[in-house]
Amino acid sequence: MPPGNTKPSPRIAIIGVCQVGAAAANALILGSVATELVLVDVKVDLRDSQVRDLSDVTYSRNSATSVRAGTHQEAGQCDIVVITAGSKYSLGQPSIDHMYRNIATIRSAIKAMKPFRSDTILLVVANPVDLLTSLAQELSGLPACQVLGSGTFLDSVRLRGLLAAQAGVAANSIDLYVLGVHGDSQVVAWSTATIAGVRVEKYLLPSIFNHADLENDCKYRSQSVIQVKGATPFGTGAVVSSMCSSILLDKRNVRPVSHFQKEFGCCFSLPVVLGRKEIIKTIQMPLNGDENADIAKSAMTLKGMIERIKEDQQA
Repeated sequence: MPPGNTKPSPRIAIIGVCQVGAAAANALILGSVATELVLVDVKVDLRDSQVRDLSDVTYSRNSATSVRAGTHQEAGQCDIVVITAGSKYSLGQPSIDHMYRNIATIRSAIKAMKPFRSDTILLVVANPVDLLTSLAQELSGLPACQVLGSGTFLDSVRLRGLLAAQAGVAANSIDLYVLGVHGDSQVVAWSTATIAGVRVEKYLLPSIFNHADLENDCKYRSQSVIQVKGATPFGTGAVVSSMCSSILLDKRNVRPVSHFQKEFGCCFSLPVVLGRKEIIKTIQMPLNGDENADIAKSAMTLKGMIERIKEDQQA
């Protein structure tokens, strides 16, 4: 291909390089997802130390991915910007304090990155992920299809793994999604869940399969890790790498990620097709009435919270 027609090498910026950001960077290097990783953090010493540490990963694997320190302005010109800043939860910290701290972090980071390159993708990982993704979509000025959050992707992966252990099959043989607003009100789409195309209820005997037990196990596993470590860095890093790979390589994988839902005026998770440069389409699953109602209820609660936050900050 003539030099004038060469395609730019993909660059991914990571904003915030503590546990989650570093794990995401490591997963991206191991997967050779991008040509360059740009690490950004307000703690310059931490950022530079992570660059040196992660560079050793690239050397050991003879990776084509390079890692360097960068600025917020440089990040705004990358193909994908992964925002993990503020994602850590401190043991004993009131949830409202954690939320407002992360809101301030997101606002500051987006302001520092603007103006974005017109085709940049924003991927929000920090929690509460749906609220922060909704704010990022509004603050960034980017098209809604270019702003997404990790949402319930990790929950879906974890729940499939737990179900696979009970069913005695590989997790990739299971079609099961966690949807809606990430957290206590998230909804498991049991009505559409299948194992090799067979409804879960028909595949597993009721005596060994309990919806509530599996859902609670899924939530408790995450909460127990967060209480000790402040985050789930390796699992989150893996799903970040998967999402970035789908986008940059145009894989068109179906993933349950947080994105803007026009009907509700906020972001939450439904399955989407992830392809080159954006969310290609949202998949409308044939959920039952209770599942649809629970998703709508949690979405309206989230929308109300977003409006209250805006009012507080305008007062």
